[in-house]
Order: sequence, then C-alpha cells, then structure tokens
Amino acid sequence: MLAGPYCTMLLADLGADVIKVESPAGDDTRRWVPPTTKDGRSTYFLAINRNKRSVALDLRDPADLAAAQELAHRADIFVQNFKPGGLARFGLDYQSVSTRNPGIIYASISGFGSGGGKDLPGYDLMVQAMSGLMSLTGDPDGPPYRAGISVFDVIAGLHTTIAILAALHHRAATGEGQHVEASLLASALSGMVNQASAYAAGGVVPFRMGNSHPSLFPYEPLPTADGDLIVTAGNDAQFRKLCEVLGAPGLADDPRFDSNAGRTANREELRPLLAERLAARPASDWFDALIGVGVPCGPINTVDGGIAFAREIGLEPVVSAGEGDAAVPSIRHPIIYSVTPPSYPLPPPALDEHGEQIRAWLAAPADGQAPAAGRAAADAQPAVDAQGPAGAHNPASQHETGSRP
Repeated sequence: MLAGPYCTMLLADLGADVIKVESPAGDDTRRWVPPTTKDGRSTYFLAINRNKRSVALDLRDPADLAAAQELAHRADIFVQNFKPGGLARFGLDYQSVSTRNPGIIYASISGFGSGGGKDLPGYDLMVQAMSGLMSLTGDPDGPPYRAGISVFDVIAGLHTTIAILAALHHRAATGEGQHVEASLLASALSGMVNQASAYAAGGVVPFRMGNSHPSLFPYEPLPTADGDLIVTAGNDAQFRKLCEVLGAPGLADDPRFDSNAGRTANREELRPLLAERLAARPASDWFDALIGVGVPCGPINTVDGGIAFAREIGLEPVVSAGEGDAAVPSIRHPIIYSVTPPSYPLPPPALDEHGEQIRAWLAAPADGQAPAAGRAAADAQPAVDAQGPAGAHNPASQHETGSRP
C-alpha cells in the first residue's frame, strides 16, 4: 500500500512516466480516511501518487489481462507488491514477463521475501513487531509502541528505488535486465542499523530506553523552563561547549563525565545536573545559545511546526503537484539536484483517469513511445506500478505496475 507507490513516486518525480494499474475498486489507500482534503480525498493516497496516470484493469477479464500483459511488454520497469508468486497465474511474473521483454527491470516488494515467508501478508505494523523494532520503542516499563509512521514501508520503498537505479545502470552497460526483490523484514533489519548490529556483532539484545540512546548521552529531550529541548552533545567537544553555556564548565572535567563512555554509564547522575541548569531559561533561549556555539539541539515540534521550520530555513517543503484548480499541495521530493531537478506536472490521479488514453496506446502498434501524457520528456520510457488485483510493469519510467514514454 505504501512501499511500491512511494518508490514509483520518487522515480516519477525524476522523469519516469508512471502508469498506476489499479483494480476496478481502486487502490485501498483511496479509502484510508481520515484525514481528507476539503473535497473528501484521502491525504494518505495523495501523499504517494503524484506524477502518475491511472488505469483500472481487472486481471480476471481477458481483455484487461491482455492490456496488462502488453503494458508489461512495453515497459522498462515493472514494480509490483503482490504476495510472491501471486502474478504467475496471470502471466505477469518475472519469468513470463522477461521471456517477452528480456531487458525488463522487474521489482518485487513483499513482506517477508519469496522463501519461507512468502505466504505471510506484509503489513508495516506486523514487521515493526516481528523485526524487533517495537521492543525498542516506548518507555522501559511501558508497553512496546509502533513508530508514528509506517517506517519500514518507507525504507523498503527507498531500497527498491536504489535497486531499480542500480539495475538500470547495469542494463545500460550490458543490455541485461534483472529481477530485484525487496522485503519489509530485510529492510527493517537493515534499517535498524546499530540496534540490529548490537545483536549480530555483539550478541547483545537491545531493549526499550524511552527517548534515551544506548550509546550516547546527552542525546534526548531535557526539560527547560517552558518545555523539553532535544540536546545531542555527540562528542566531548560538544559536551564541553554545552557545559560552558550552562555555566557549569567543571562538569566537562568531572572524571565521571569527561568521556562519552562515562557520560553514558553515569547518565542517571548527569541528567539532573543538566536539567537543573536548563530550568533557568526557556527552550528558545537555550536553542539560540547552544546552536550559536555548535551544540546540536532543537525544539519538539508538531508536524505543522516542522514544515514551518523547513520553510523558514529555505527548504521549500511544500510544492504543487499539477497546475491550476487541479493542483494538489504535496511534500517536495527530498533530494536537491544541481542539474536534473524533480518536477511535479501531474496531480495524483482519479481512478482510471487515464484509462482511455492508455488503452488506446496499448491497442496501437508498439513504436517505442509511451502514450501522450503531458509530460515534457519526449524520450521517456514507460514504467508500471502494479497493486491490488491489477498488475503491470515499468521501464526507465515506472509502472506500479507503471511505464515511461
């Protein structure tokens, strides 16, 4: 519901012409509400589907199945998130598609891979639980918590994007396509970085520590006169500057606190000494003073505050996808490119909004050109983004099942 569409949206931002293949009922996230826009559209769906065109195909219908198979034949890249093996009965599995389209980059996203976990449904919350992440999230004496976002869906989508770009690079050099597979669980274990390494390399099972860090202190919220401030003194020099600004330079020379290992081991003694001094002034005063000497810190914002701060420092966090009355506010592509900036020509599509256009293109003889889409690049390649009971595939653009001109 999220990993594949997020991956294909990132590629679409960079010029891929993505054809989103949906079942006649539509992507489930169209109905994931609240919240909604003023006209009732799911903001969840809008978050991950700009720059795509939608076609509704029922793979149980012979004509629609033929259209999906033709789309797979013409696409450069095919992204699908069915259970492993789920597309074989439609002739849209990698073996079938690559026989007719050997240069295809075929990306499969599942919950638990194509081995022993192939029959398990893949939902982010399941993977947060089963990977161990929830055992790390929450207060030490409280229940485990999920992250506030579907973090492993996002990471799996990023990993899939990396895999597709690497496979395209290989194809450009050799002409050879390939099948790349990402799973939420593998992405979770990779994404837990130091916590997973604690066990893999050290045999240590991490545990919940609330907002504390297992290897650093201070690296957590600390109370001030009017609220908490995140303070992250990640090395000895930063800690010394922190102590100087707090008016307690002697703390940096205390044998208990003069090294990161000591501060981490003696955090329960150090924390109240820092909090006592921070309580003298409001968080905004400490933020200015500490940032001024190079000590990382920051307020705990709500989402609107985070967007406002990004705007304040020039990151331009909100862009318009599409133009005119159809434009939809959207969070900008996260990377800045000096030569090939992302663009946002298309708002998230209505279900089957481009179905007539895409079917007409598929019915005509293949000429190497994707259907006219209103995108600037005349030499783009198709990509397919396949979800739900509908599937397709994509080339150097993308099909969710998706494709590029």
